[in-house]
Amino acid sequence: MTNDRKRLGAWGESVAATYLEAHGYRLLQRNWRCAYGEMDIVAQQGDLLVFVEVKTRRGRGQGTPEDGVTPRKAERLLTVAQAYLLAHDLDVPWRVDVVAVELDTRGKLLRCEHLPGAVSEW
Repeated sequence: MTNDRKRLGAWGESVAATYLEAHGYRLLQRNWRCAYGEMDIVAQQGDLLVFVEVKTRRGRGQGTPEDGVTPRKAERLLTVAQAYLLAHDLDVPWRVDVVAVELDTRGKLLRCEHLPGAVSEW
C-alpha cells in the first residue's frame, strides 16, 4: 500500500472515530490485529460490541466506499470479530458496521455515513 493510501485510510478512520464518539459510541480499540486480519475500530454502544470497518474513497472511480466491502472482505471481518471475542473471552451481543467516508477528487469531505449491521453472515 502506498503512503498516500495509508494516509487517506488513517484520515478516514479518524473521521469515523470522531463521528462514532459524537453519536455515543465508546471507542475501545483502533486497528486491532490478529492472524486473520485487522479491525479498524472496536467500539461499544451500551451492552453491544460494535466492530467497525472504515472504507474511505476519493472520487467514485472505484465506486462508493461501501462497494469495497466485498463478500470475501465481509467474511474476513466476521472472522476477525469472532477472533476478538475469543481473544478477550467475551460472550456479548455484537455486530459489524461499516463507516463510509467519501471525499471529492480535491479532498473535500462529501459524506461520512454509518451503516449499522452492514456486514452479516453470508
